Amino acid sequence: MQRDASLVRMMFARTRRTDLLLAAFVVTSTFSFSYAQSSASRDPRIGQVLELLSKTRTPTAAAISPDGKTVAWSVRGAKGDEIHLTDLASGADKPLETGSADACSSSSPTWSPNGESLAYFSTCGTEVKGQEQVFLWTKKTGQTKQLTHLTGAMTSPAWSPDGKTVAFLFVENATRAAGALAAMKPWAGVIGEDGVEVQRIGAVGLDGTFRHLSPTWLHVYEFTWSPDSEWLAYIAANPPGENNWWVAQIFTQHLRFDRAVTQAPQGGLSPRPILNPTKLSGPLHGLQIALPRFSPDGKRIAFIGGLMSDQGSTGGDIWAVPATGGEPKNLTPERKATPAYFVWLDDNTLGIAEHVGGSSHLTDFDLKTGKNTGVDITFPESIGSGTSAMSVSLAKNGDIALIRSSFERGPEVWAGSDTHLKQITHLNDGLKPLWGKTENVEWTNEGFHVQGWLLYPANYDPAKKYPLIVSVHGGPSSAVSPRWPGVGYGGVPFSALGYFVFMPNPRGSYGQGEKFTQANIRDFGYGDLRDITSGMDTIEARLPIDKAREGLTGWSYGGFMTMFAVTQTTRFRAAVAGAGISDWKSYYGENSIDQWMIPFFGASVYDDPAVYAKSSAIEYVKNVKTPTLVVVGDRDGECPAPQSFEFWHALRAQGVKTQLVVYPNEGHAFRSPEHRRDVLERALNWFETEMPKSSE
Repeated sequence: MQRDASLVRMMFARTRRTDLLLAAFVVTSTFSFSYAQSSASRDPRIGQVLELLSKTRTPTAAAISPDGKTVAWSVRGAKGDEIHLTDLASGADKPLETGSADACSSSSPTWSPNGESLAYFSTCGTEVKGQEQVFLWTKKTGQTKQLTHLTGAMTSPAWSPDGKTVAFLFVENATRAAGALAAMKPWAGVIGEDGVEVQRIGAVGLDGTFRHLSPTWLHVYEFTWSPDSEWLAYIAANPPGENNWWVAQIFTQHLRFDRAVTQAPQGGLSPRPILNPTKLSGPLHGLQIALPRFSPDGKRIAFIGGLMSDQGSTGGDIWAVPATGGEPKNLTPERKATPAYFVWLDDNTLGIAEHVGGSSHLTDFDLKTGKNTGVDITFPESIGSGTSAMSVSLAKNGDIALIRSSFERGPEVWAGSDTHLKQITHLNDGLKPLWGKTENVEWTNEGFHVQGWLLYPANYDPAKKYPLIVSVHGGPSSAVSPRWPGVGYGGVPFSALGYFVFMPNPRGSYGQGEKFTQANIRDFGYGDLRDITSGMDTIEARLPIDKAREGLTGWSYGGFMTMFAVTQTTRFRAAVAGAGISDWKSYYGENSIDQWMIPFFGASVYDDPAVYAKSSAIEYVKNVKTPTLVVVGDRDGECPAPQSFEFWHALRAQGVKTQLVVYPNEGHAFRSPEHRRDVLERALNWFETEMPKSSE
């Protein structure tokens, strides 16, 4: 479960207990939510941090042209996304002319294979306000034209290699964004049967002809073209798509566009399953698959396979299977890193972007020798091009474009050769962090080498003692990489208020290979918590930390860890649990994404309730002494609000100081800027109130 990022699977089942909790929750939320802050005096530094974060301009995509001469990039503005074109040689920049409509948005720039055209999504000048369509900009004329006239949600545009077609993921007549982070529909109707929306592959030709390329009975998550443009490979599962990514398969499909075929039942579409992880034996059995890619000769399909807790937060080993089906082969066995993105450079070489500890690493990987070769660069920061996690846009000459972000620098587009990258945008040059310096922290615990990031307090004075906030990432299959914070929940702003901020990557995280990622299976909250407290011990041994003023927070899995940790230790003086999980047993029947749980727990809750109870905070809630703020969205399908209600109710019943804040019409990732500011400000005030400075 992620902040993440990318991305909520839907299970439409509720127990009688869930109905009662939801009924109580509806009443509670009416009275719990308001914008009134705590009665504590507001620290003026909080306003300064929020003001700084609100000034951040965030690039959303970066695409380098095939000839490596131009970068198309998009940036989020006050009225929507806008696309720019930057000449790499001169640095000259110009916005893409997308029409004169006010408050419209253009995004996802995607170059044609010959670099003469740019496809993109836009709401500018479309028939229905706010409805995206596929547009085409032609380099020769500088003109744009609208290709599609559809109703629904579109993502992930991809040109066919022959340059004749633009395919994309499409939910016809969509009422919400597909994915785990979006707000779920309100509960109504026949659950699991009414209003199920299916994401398919759509495609439009340059003449505006639209076709569906995948059948109605498969929900497609990702797809790729074959080199000859005659086949698709895609990862898909039966609807509802929100829940079934964890049991998805790889399909291939031959594309036939003659009139007789497209008018046949299902449009003549006959996908062929070539890989089903649930049917495999060996280490890939029951795990997740992502990012299918045909080899240049079209004979193999490579993909990432591993223990992934969220669609969009990709990590694992790179595998390959014959394009006609067969046994998969692990191409990166025993790798002490976590590949998240890759491209085929030739039939024997992969370009890989991967987590190494908490850093981002780019390398070329020789499949014959099993060794890195050529490119080898590490960024102590977050990278991506806006398409997939850690994606990199690649030109034919090997130059790249990507968005870089760190704790010290706001997000910017960079491009060039791997050894001579230059900054293309200057959106945030004037922003200077109000928080302290960054330090990579490494320690050993129970045979594991563990890594994390530490932010020092602003204006650090080694002669003084400082409080500590531990911020646990979501997932659990994820990793903290340095990135500039946005106006939303996260640990970085606490540093500006005078806290050390510790962001660990304990067992279960990406960055050290699949064995490390799988080390918390059937052990949520135990080994990973010991890794975290061991890291705290390491930091406390050499830095002036006030052990009486240590706090804990996190969102999603980090919210679970917050709820669980305060039942296991009284080490933390205050806590803030965002979108957490308090009772894995009831959660199984409440959430919209139950399929993710089997690989982590080894069985369903109905087959092994004890393993779920073992890691449930509610089982040990009488141990809690820590004042805890609990926040959640009322339409969160990934970590449903009743989980927060259970925890808050239990603490309140025992006289532990607590507060529950429910945000209306929000899913797992908050969308409202007002709500995002409010939850951050509440958390900052909570810690300032519950961990006051001593009178000394």
